[in-house]
Amino acid sequence: MRALQGLRGPRAPSLPLLLLCFLAALRRSLEHGLSTAAPFTSLPVQEEMMTKSSNLSLESHSISMTEHSNMPVEKNITLERPSNVELICQFTPSGDLNSVNVTWKKGDKLLEGNYLVNATGGILYTQHRVAVINSKQMGSYSCFFGEKKQQRGTFNLKVPEINGQNKPLITYLGDSVVLTCKCQDCLPLNWTWYGGNGSVQVPIGVPVNDKYVISGKHANETRLKITQLSEDDQGTYLCHAIFELGESEGHVKLVVLSYLVPLKVFCAIAAEVVLLVAAILLFEMYTQKKKKPSDDGKEFEQGEQLKLDDSNGIENSGPRHRKNESVGQ
Repeated sequence: MRALQGLRGPRAPSLPLLLLCFLAALRRSLEHGLSTAAPFTSLPVQEEMMTKSSNLSLESHSISMTEHSNMPVEKNITLERPSNVELICQFTPSGDLNSVNVTWKKGDKLLEGNYLVNATGGILYTQHRVAVINSKQMGSYSCFFGEKKQQRGTFNLKVPEINGQNKPLITYLGDSVVLTCKCQDCLPLNWTWYGGNGSVQVPIGVPVNDKYVISGKHANETRLKITQLSEDDQGTYLCHAIFELGESEGHVKLVVLSYLVPLKVFCAIAAEVVLLVAAILLFEMYTQKKKKPSDDGKEFEQGEQLKLDDSNGIENSGPRHRKNESVGQ
């Protein structure tokens, strides 16, 4: 039996072995086709994004609209670090839910096929989920309901705002001043100050003769101290914050005055007071002068009237006396 088996010819390859050879050849051909048709680096980038997004926290935000809403509804979403964001729009139409067309856009770009639509209890829901990994995913996402009269809801994904100083800081030549910027409930990765009194902003970094000192007690604030102020130091200063998802900035306006400025203001106020007092005195003098001739005229008329009355009394008493004398005789 064994001799007979040894004299037999070579066996035909088994079916699993043929299948493995076929798959290996197919894999080599596919790899060759992919290397010529598409960049090889595209696949690792997608895998990296999927890996990052799977470890991110999830945030859910919603907007409610009705068919009678005339104005678009907007909601601002502040993101400091990468995260998965779930955007939900609720729409209540007056007619059939199935007849309402639903679309999504990022800015002006139409988003196709990466959102869900569901109808429950007379309300139409649509959901779009985005993995925000870098600044490219930031921006405005809008949901649209209807075709002719579209109802729109917009989610604005932004980095935290930087609070500068709304009112200008006013100081004088030769003094020192401290400019402050803060970020409420956030921690920027880096702060940078820019200064300039024109359209060009110059970064402020290394101190120049101890004129600039950048400091901050906490990570969410930055301070810029400027010493020996001159007229060239006035202008608008920008505090620039860098986050993982983008950048934000605040501004502080600085006004540097000379000590002659308040003196000029005081002199101007004093001159106005002097002019006002002079005008009042002149008016009083004019009033008194105008009143005096009228009073003298009245006194003259009264005196003439008294003289006239006296003369009339003497003339009247003479005839009466004569008449009395004639009666006595």
